[in-house]
Amino acid sequence: MVLTLTENKRKAMDRLSQNGVISALAFDQRGALKRMMAKHQETEPTVDQIEELKSLVSEELTPYASSILLDPEYGLPATKVRHEEAGLLLAYEKTGYDATTTSRLPDCLDVWSAKRIKEAGADAVKFLLYYDVDGDKAVNDQKQAYIERIGSECHAEDIP
Repeated sequence: MVLTLTENKRKAMDRLSQNGVISALAFDQRGALKRMMAKHQETEPTVDQIEELKSLVSEELTPYASSILLDPEYGLPATKVRHEEAGLLLAYEKTGYDATTTSRLPDCLDVWSAKRIKEAGADAVKFLLYYDVDGDKAVNDQKQAYIERIGSECHAEDIP
């Protein structure tokens, strides 16, 4: 397979990097962040509290990063206060993975797509996939098909 960068994808990659290097601030945590916040305040954090924390981090730290990785569940307000030169990646996967099996199967966010992520202002789509080359072939086939679907969506939207 030959991968080619369209002009739009090349511009997106330029927005995500500085001198060809992506030094993204990764703050797409959801489940772990909720647990950490709950531990320190002894109650489940509210959506507003999570969004406020993500916004504060984005506003204060994106001047020092080439881009920021956020989630569309709690991170959209933070996209509005990032540094003007910081690119944006939005996560497409649900937090965690299917814990009922050892195969670590991923899942996409229910009401999101590459199209919607692009419309939210992202320069690129991020998807976390646990993959073991020595793992079960049937599981790996399933994961490969998952990534092919996401890749096809991104290709159709002309977004990395």
